[in-house]
Amino acid sequence: MSVQTTIRPARPADIGAIRALARRAWDATYEDLLDETTVAETVAEWYADDALREALDTPGTAFLVAEAGEDLLGFCHGVVLEDEGDVLRMYVDPDHWGEGVGTALHERLRDDLLDFNMRRMRAIVLADNDIGNEFYRGLGFEKTGEGDVELGGETYTENVYTKEFDRE
Repeated sequence: MSVQTTIRPARPADIGAIRALARRAWDATYEDLLDETTVAETVAEWYADDALREALDTPGTAFLVAEAGEDLLGFCHGVVLEDEGDVLRMYVDPDHWGEGVGTALHERLRDDLLDFNMRRMRAIVLADNDIGNEFYRGLGFEKTGEGDVELGGETYTENVYTKEFDRE
């Protein structure tokens, strides 16, 4: 990383910055795929205050932020159910793509979820999200399936990536 970054658990005071960063990341990632209304509505729903507060308080959950000084550079959210971990959110501010922020977030998330006895980790990425797909493949995840998600009344294909962990 080219900037001094701290990874820490997210706090309720981070909610506004998380939502703003999510919007910037969605705008940059999906500018050629999703219209502005779909992005705005999805971010407003998925990153509403109540939804984020609930995510921060759910047992078996890790919700982390990466910051440099006062600036939020990225965030991630994962949860473990039994021995399966799911990456629910992983976003880095577009101004900091390629600086290792996402990898640092992933490594801390992985370690935190392994503490919950995770044996496998899954991540779901829109098939047309080249940056996200490349990110997970680069971390050693293998594409293990596909699914569909509806955004703005349209159906999009998602890739499911899985990584196994030997917990002997």
